[in-house]
Amino acid sequence: MAAVYSNLAGEPERALSEIGAVASIWRYPVKSMMGDELDSSMVSEHGLLGDRAYALQEVATGRIVSAKNPKRFGKLLEFKATFVDPPSWGQTPSVVMFSFPDGSLVRSDDPDVEAVLSEEVGTPVRLLISASEKYSYDEYWPDVEGRRHRGVVTTEPMPPRSFFDSSPVHIVTMATLARLRELHPQSRFEPRRFRPNLVVETRPGAAEFVENSWLGRALRVGGARLRATKLCARCVMTTLPQGDLPQDVDVLRTAVVGNRANVGAYATVEQPGVVRKGDLVWLE
Repeated sequence: MAAVYSNLAGEPERALSEIGAVASIWRYPVKSMMGDELDSSMVSEHGLLGDRAYALQEVATGRIVSAKNPKRFGKLLEFKATFVDPPSWGQTPSVVMFSFPDGSLVRSDDPDVEAVLSEEVGTPVRLLISASEKYSYDEYWPDVEGRRHRGVVTTEPMPPRSFFDSSPVHIVTMATLARLRELHPQSRFEPRRFRPNLVVETRPGAAEFVENSWLGRALRVGGARLRATKLCARCVMTTLPQGDLPQDVDVLRTAVVGNRANVGAYATVEQPGVVRKGDLVWLE
């Protein structure tokens, strides 16, 4: 389906193609911890409101604590962080409540929060509120043929003043997940493994790994305009156990074989706006 779009600022009209609708929206208040599914979210140049607002920093190394180094920090995927009050733009990130597998709780504004988090993580950590400089994290690369490194841990840079690994918005389509299931039915290719912000249900007949065709193009999602900038090369995170999902390195192997390890796309935000579950997605 095609349509013509013109915004209120007098932007030239552009032909758009409808490619699907938003199936789910996800926000991750603390880097590497479980996320919240939302009905809607404001999206700005910094991403979804409240997404990766916090991170843990290892005191000894100064690096960001990430489940991408699973032998040390894989348990972060079992931790849940939820905003106590809805976050607001232009303000200090709202207080989050941390919950741990044993049912214990601690708030980010509790005086002993860093001591509790350090005990749970197994090493002294600081709780960072908003990124103030350029950070890095350690990443383990499974021994999977076709990846840049195999069986080693590397230190990777993060974008300046950000807790993101790359761009502020991450999109995955159900068509891509369905194709991965076809390639390896024994594995469970669920959105949780890929930690997207937006999951898009594409129209029937969408090409396999449809995100590949988006690069450099703009997407209209609700009131926001995004620009697909790069494919998302998958890592060890997709293989790790979380909830009822088992550890499964074949998830990553299948992505490597099927699409050179790429699942989904990263995007920048060119026009802020509200995105709601069910919003149509248009490709310029």
